[in-house]
Amino acid sequence: MGNDSSKQGFSHLNAADQPVMVDVSGKAETERVAVAESRVFLPEIVRQQFSGSDIHTAKGAVFQTAILAGIMAAKKTPDLIPLCHTLLLDGCQVDIQLEGEEAVVRCTIKTTGKTGVEMEALTGASVAALTIYDMCKAFTHEMVIRQTRLLSKTGGKRDF
Repeated sequence: MGNDSSKQGFSHLNAADQPVMVDVSGKAETERVAVAESRVFLPEIVRQQFSGSDIHTAKGAVFQTAILAGIMAAKKTPDLIPLCHTLLLDGCQVDIQLEGEEAVVRCTIKTTGKTGVEMEALTGASVAALTIYDMCKAFTHEMVIRQTRLLSKTGGKRDF
């Protein structure tokens, strides 16, 4: 059931170029941590809505809602990305800070397992950013989700 990614270059394709879920049965369980970030440009009209450390709209507190959405999304990653393994997450933390004109979303995922959690971290950060956009679009559609990227991952074959 395994695949030879050294010949192909893609770990999710078998010898016949058909999609497969990577076989991790031979891997040892290790502690794995991944951190991902999404940045959302917030125009002045949105930033003017800040009260304390959050934006309050008719839908509720924007950052608090986005944090919950990011956590929920991280837990649903294998339902959204077809070849991701179903993982028991030991921890998920979403943090959102206003830095200049941007809301910076950082999602940290932790597990002990045979495969990494970078897709869960990227999914959590992405969905939190989308939630910020959704909750603030009544003010303007000029927000921009500028960047989603992996900041770090540890515990696997290759740390980043």
